[in-house]
Amino acid sequence: MNLLPTKADWLDAKRAPITDLVAGLTVAIVALPLALAFGIASGMGAEAGLTTAIIAGAIAAVFGGSRLQVSGPTGAMTVVLVPIVHQFGISGVLLVGLLAGLILIIASFAKIGEHVHRLPTSLIEGFTAGIAVVISLQQLPFIMGVSPSDSEKVWAGAFENLVSGLADFNPAPVAMAFAVMVGILVFSARWPRIPFSLLAVATAAAAAYLFGLEVETIGELPARIGLLGFDFLNSKNYLALLPSAFAVAALAALESLLSAKVADKMHGNNEKHDSNRELFGQGLANLAVPFFGGVPATAALARTAVNVKSHAQSKLAALSHAIILALVVLLFAPWVAKIPLAALAGVLLATTARMIKPRELVQLAQETRLDAMVLVATFLATIFIDLISAVIIGLVLALALRKTRLAKIDRRYPPVDANETLGD
Repeated sequence: MNLLPTKADWLDAKRAPITDLVAGLTVAIVALPLALAFGIASGMGAEAGLTTAIIAGAIAAVFGGSRLQVSGPTGAMTVVLVPIVHQFGISGVLLVGLLAGLILIIASFAKIGEHVHRLPTSLIEGFTAGIAVVISLQQLPFIMGVSPSDSEKVWAGAFENLVSGLADFNPAPVAMAFAVMVGILVFSARWPRIPFSLLAVATAAAAAYLFGLEVETIGELPARIGLLGFDFLNSKNYLALLPSAFAVAALAALESLLSAKVADKMHGNNEKHDSNRELFGQGLANLAVPFFGGVPATAALARTAVNVKSHAQSKLAALSHAIILALVVLLFAPWVAKIPLAALAGVLLATTARMIKPRELVQLAQETRLDAMVLVATFLATIFIDLISAVIIGLVLALALRKTRLAKIDRRYPPVDANETLGD
């Protein structure tokens, strides 16, 4: 088992480097506000989110097992981190990230990543569709031009954002988000090789500036990213933080491996990631990030989907996304600060619209009642509970229903006595 990068990993980068660089730039534009927002939501601050996107994004791209995966801070991870910040402070989060990285590396050597392929297709499809809905709901604050809700549940927060947005309705961000979404979906279908996501965002930013539209922009970027230090290693809370570290590692593994599997399916052409190498890459990323003050990282399905739909061909796209984010912080912060959040919400709406394939979902649901139940249960749990619970519920339901079905088959067709058969 080889977990280290090889020359073969980068052969694809020579085939279409310009396409990969354009994909990386598109993903970087989408990733920037998300990284800042997730850093703030975790309680660690915007700078922590951006640091994670750059450091973890680069390391996971080089050492991970997927050509298409993009890593960084995610919304699902913030839910796990907030209680840790409240109880143990910033040093607790850094230590949890370090421990989670070690756990992921051990899991990669134990070949645990291979078992994710045993998850039922109906579970994967339900999870993917649910994630698409969650990502769309997360864009409501930007679409309605309101402050994000404090609710821990995405659906509840989306409802609050919708109500508050309608109470003081501003048509500018709504029109911008849906114009960007429709523009990307329509023109990308006709000219798939042109980066319409990038063009749509640039056009929206120019329109907001020229016409003085009342829309919220990204705003001022953090000014510094650098080595934080090693003080958090002196913590005496190693044992107390182990349960949280296992939870973070489990979430990182689950998100990363399912995201990689979804990316394989979206790309097609027999694309296949290496699960154990992906765990290894995520483990190394989480080992490094705490020393720069970042939050625990995992693969980001939304950014990975944007990467695939931007026609990324190799690891160069994900790596360039991290490098571009670092350059943006250093060189173009004043310009990026003027990008409307509603335009970026439109990019993600277009991405989620292409993630959900109704015809495939209907066909899968019609195959067997078991598949239909697992698909619907996983889909609803992803939206209304959380990602880990959704996978557990879908898996338990699939196993229980399959066992019940096998029991019915055994009763219907009892085993034949071999002696009686020979006697005939």
